[in-house]
Amino acid sequence: MMRIDAHHHVWRLSRADYGWLTSERGPIYRDFGLPDLMPHLAAAGIEGTILVQAAPTEAETAFVLDVAKGAELVRGVVGWIDFDADDAATRVDAIAGRELLVGLRPMVQDIADDDWLLRPELAAPLEAMAQYGLVFDALVLPRHLPRLVQVVDGHPDLQFVLDHFGKPQLATGDIAAWKDDIASLAARSNVVCKLSGLATEAAPNWQVADLREAVDHALACFGPQRLLWGSDWPVVNLAGGYAHWFAAAESLLADLSSEARAAIFGGNAARVYLSSRARPTSRK
Repeated sequence: MMRIDAHHHVWRLSRADYGWLTSERGPIYRDFGLPDLMPHLAAAGIEGTILVQAAPTEAETAFVLDVAKGAELVRGVVGWIDFDADDAATRVDAIAGRELLVGLRPMVQDIADDDWLLRPELAAPLEAMAQYGLVFDALVLPRHLPRLVQVVDGHPDLQFVLDHFGKPQLATGDIAAWKDDIASLAARSNVVCKLSGLATEAAPNWQVADLREAVDHALACFGPQRLLWGSDWPVVNLAGGYAHWFAAAESLLADLSSEARAAIFGGNAARVYLSSRARPTSRK
């Protein structure tokens, strides 16, 4: 079974639309391209990736789609459209046919309105995504999880992927409410969860033990068939780097069967993101 990194980025600072990426980010405040990623993938035995948007612009989505088009390594792209536009559903129509596009991701964590997910206007583009077989990647914070449950219930035909476990507050250990909300999300069959982004939510110089409670809880709730491993590279360079996070994930999942580990490290990503390649070319 192919190993897949289900979550990584590339960026070029001169594009100037990464509002969150400032010089204060130190180690990641530079250009990153696929050649920088290749040694990490080779060391981990990873043969394919899902490239995820990193800026809330349609121009950046065009950029990452162009990057992916020239790289056999990239099996799918999660992009962005302006979900706030009056013609958001039409924008889904316009981009759905792009080669390699497998999903869309509004950057909810950076939106000032905590109730943004509950806007009635969001229903039309989400319905369009469902009809095209596109995945909704949910980049949210713990406070958004109850709202996300409501959105999931309203769109049972849409596949949702919870990025980065919903960013539990591992550094403070305040995860009781997060655990309850994760259990609620996991009760919805159209939600899967990315085992990614935990290193940057943990305290500096984190150890594997610092991540175990959250991973064990998500694993108990979602099961190994609904977890997808991702590196969150190059953001993970802020918290130990690719190899350290990959080794930690292997350690955290060591007690699972080889079949279960293979699913988390690739099989589930292939099913969730890539099995709908023969998507409809238009909506009903």
